[in-house]
Amino acid sequence: MAPAYDLGHSGEAYHPLDSSGSGGGKDACAPSSSTAPIRHPMAQRTSWWRQFRRYKLPAVLLMFLLLASCLAYRILSAEQDAPPLDLHRSSPLLDAYEDFSAMRAGDLKMRIEEMVRIKSTVSVELRELESRRQKLQSDISQYNQKIEELKQELLREQTELERLKISVEQAQVAQREAVQRNTPDLALPRSLLPNTLPRRMNPITGGMAASCEMHNCFNHSRCSLTSGFPVYLYDPDEHSVQRKGYDIDGFLKTTLKQTLGYNAHIVKDPKHACIYLVLVGEALLEQDLLRNNRYAAQEAEHQQPSTPSHANDCPVDMEKLYSLPYWGGDGRNHVLLNLARRDLTSRRTNPLYKQNTMRAIVVQSAFERDQFRSGYDLIVPPILGPPGGDVWQECAGMVPARRKYLLSYQGELRPKQSGLNPLDAFILEHLADMAKGATQDQFVLQFQCIPATEQQEGDSLPDWTLCGSDSSRRQLLKDSTFALILPPLDGRVSSTLMLARIYEALRSGAVPVILGADELRLPYAETLDWRRSALLLPKARITELHFLLRAVQDADLLLLRRQGRLVWERYLSSVQATVDTVIASLRDRLGIPPRPVPAVIAQSVFNSTFIPLKSDPPVGLDTEPEESLGPIEPPYPSPAYRRNYTILRMQAKEAWNDWLDPFYLYPQLPFDPAMPSEAKFMGSHTGFRPIGKGLGGAGKEFGESLGGNYPREQFTIVMLTYEREQVLMDSLGRLYGLPYLHKVVVVWNSPKPPLDDLRWPDIGVPVAVLRAPRNSLNNRFLPFDVIETEAVLSVDDDAHLRHDEILFGFRVWREHRDRVVGFPGRYHAWDLGNPNGQWHYNSNYSCELSMVLTGAAFVHKYYLYLYTYHLPQAIRDKVDEYMNCEDIAMNFLVSHITRKPPVKVTSRWTFRCPGCPVSLSEDDTHFQERHKCINFFSRVFGYTPLLNTQFRADSILFKTRIPHDKQKCFKYI
Repeated sequence: MAPAYDLGHSGEAYHPLDSSGSGGGKDACAPSSSTAPIRHPMAQRTSWWRQFRRYKLPAVLLMFLLLASCLAYRILSAEQDAPPLDLHRSSPLLDAYEDFSAMRAGDLKMRIEEMVRIKSTVSVELRELESRRQKLQSDISQYNQKIEELKQELLREQTELERLKISVEQAQVAQREAVQRNTPDLALPRSLLPNTLPRRMNPITGGMAASCEMHNCFNHSRCSLTSGFPVYLYDPDEHSVQRKGYDIDGFLKTTLKQTLGYNAHIVKDPKHACIYLVLVGEALLEQDLLRNNRYAAQEAEHQQPSTPSHANDCPVDMEKLYSLPYWGGDGRNHVLLNLARRDLTSRRTNPLYKQNTMRAIVVQSAFERDQFRSGYDLIVPPILGPPGGDVWQECAGMVPARRKYLLSYQGELRPKQSGLNPLDAFILEHLADMAKGATQDQFVLQFQCIPATEQQEGDSLPDWTLCGSDSSRRQLLKDSTFALILPPLDGRVSSTLMLARIYEALRSGAVPVILGADELRLPYAETLDWRRSALLLPKARITELHFLLRAVQDADLLLLRRQGRLVWERYLSSVQATVDTVIASLRDRLGIPPRPVPAVIAQSVFNSTFIPLKSDPPVGLDTEPEESLGPIEPPYPSPAYRRNYTILRMQAKEAWNDWLDPFYLYPQLPFDPAMPSEAKFMGSHTGFRPIGKGLGGAGKEFGESLGGNYPREQFTIVMLTYEREQVLMDSLGRLYGLPYLHKVVVVWNSPKPPLDDLRWPDIGVPVAVLRAPRNSLNNRFLPFDVIETEAVLSVDDDAHLRHDEILFGFRVWREHRDRVVGFPGRYHAWDLGNPNGQWHYNSNYSCELSMVLTGAAFVHKYYLYLYTYHLPQAIRDKVDEYMNCEDIAMNFLVSHITRKPPVKVTSRWTFRCPGCPVSLSEDDTHFQERHKCINFFSRVFGYTPLLNTQFRADSILFKTRIPHDKQKCFKYI
């Protein structure tokens, strides 16, 4: 049996137990007889075990030391790798291993309270540490943001530095151009006026007078090119040249004096005059002056023809004419005005026939062939209209092109004893046959009718008199596509009755068909192109007349009708139109520039002593830091009045027949010609800034220069505002750093002045705040004298445009100077549900547009003058009535002048300003009023001049794939 061992609690060594128990006795369960035989082997094992016990304790100690050293090494290694523990964190951990079983209850309670206090302290410290951590993270975030801002600022400053370098280079180029300039810097001419009265010369005979021309009968020395064409009017009340029993029509006399009083050429000092006006007619018998106006209805119905008692008298007393104080003996530089108005048939329409007018120019309606001096005398139509003002209500609409009657004529040959030559008789016979022919065309050709009230049988010249009343003739002409005009008889080159027919035909929109035009002289033939407003035919074409009338297409017919109406409105319609045209025609002969158009004098909303407060504008809100849009330039006004002495010499036909405004000289025109491309590099380089100095390019090269076909220029922003100060300040602030901006003009439409403490952003260019005459949307287009550039950007005070959008619009406008170029597009739509046919204003998204709103659009300053001075007053009144539609009116005007649609740029269709106060366009009645405006404006113009367009302008490289190392023209456009 194996030996047993006892292990004590004290960890002592094992003790073998023998068979005798604790004292060495034997086990009670084992028999004694069984142990005797194996005693000797056990003795041997016991001996071995004793030897083993001898070495046991050193081995165990050795193993313990080895394990202890390994454990110590591992603990020390772990402590070196681990972070140092906080005392407060480690203390509870150590205490946790203490033996709390041996502690008393009071000590245990104190220990727990201490641990709770430590926990509270640790929690507070942890919260403080978390707060510090969050603050550090916030500081880090702010520093990162600041770093990004500084990077952006660095990029912006680098871009600004590049712009300044470009600006310096362009300033150096401008300096070199100024040094090399070899042409005079033209401006408004200084008037060089004569200072003496005309010298007295010897009278000339009638034969010499008949050969008068401008080179041998006119004194040019009194009319220098810079004189401005001063005109002196003899007062008809003080210097009457009529015989006894005659007098000038009171209406004509009074109206003429008032009208000339408004004319810029009139002077009071006769020493300064270039020409002298003498009113010699219309001279009527004194008993005839009691009659009413020819337009009175009762007069037309009840007046009976009467025979004057002075049938063969000349109403002009030639001795009184020769005795005028400045006649100078031969009448040079005198203009004799004989303006017919009430008497259209008598011989008194040509009172100067067979009279020696010497060197005086004769201006009247009727001329004999041997009397008229071509290029010297002037033919004018009779004055049949009002003194002035709007005349659109006198006119008929231009559409439809084809009217009820193809051709009409009403007239009768008077006096009745007058005979016709064989050709004239054949013409009447053929016309009668044409009217009765088998055709679907309708004619009204009447050669016998009741005489009109204007006729006087006694001393009438042989001519085709007018039939019926003015209203009956007007109605017939409104129903006629063409109006036949027969020439006067007896070889006269012009007659008052013939010109009255032309006047009435143009007024009613019936295209004049002037038969025998090669034998006639038409009004203002030196300047007006009558082929554009009438059909001029020789008498020999009478047999082909019907064919020719049918061959005229609708587009040509409407073009003739439109041009005829423009000629009638501008040159024939009123007393003022006639007088202004006479003076302009004479001035045009001499090549003298007209007077400069008057600008509206700007009045600042601030008094002279008040200095508005300034504030720093926000920087970089509407620009990309890496995109350079253009150089920073000093203010550069557009050169003005450079073509004073060439425009009416080279483009006189355009001024009289296309622009229809030869009466004023404008600083610039949108029709100024562009030079050939090589001129920028060969002799005419002044002012041009070609891209890449001529090599072209994109990106940086494109941003450095304007390029294009015109010299460098800048633009002016005109902003209309009404009691939205903060919105205005924000809009002004966004303009900071905008290249090519010359000035900002703020039209203050409110009667209340701006607040004294209002801070105006300093945007680097002048800001002129102007007081408006009254609260009117028409103030947006006043031609203020502070606008010194051709390009004008009209914007609303709440319009938000990026800088790149503005500059792209400016570049596009430079290529379309005669059109409206802008951003939000609209169109006029036909109302299919209205049987009478009307237009609707539409702002829906569409692939076709006809208007660009002037809440964000470029226009030429020339159109500001036209809007203010030449647009019918009824349209401006309608704008004031609705406080709406001024943008539609401007689109009508520009399309009417150019016959071109506007140009829309970029994809922007509308503007949104979430924080702005409510604007006029959000009113419920806004669209209804705009519907009415379009239809009313169409009635005023006689047609709808708006034209449709189906394209918009984007930059050339827009959506074009380019190499990664190249740049586009604009980043987002």
